Amino acid sequence: MLKWAGIFLVVSIVAGLLGFKLVAGLAASVAKILFVILLVLLIVFIIRGITGYRRITK
Repeated sequence: MLKWAGIFLVVSIVAGLLGFKLVAGLAASVAKILFVILLVLLIVFIIRGITGYRRITK
């Protein structure tokens, strides 16, 4: 029984490291990159929308 407790301890430590350090950090990095890209696209489309509106109305 002590052997199984040791195995579960090791498995839980590995899962904790993967979940809290590596995978979470990677997901946060991807989210930051996507946020910046989509923010730039939003600004570009807003500027194009304003200039396109002015061309149509003049």
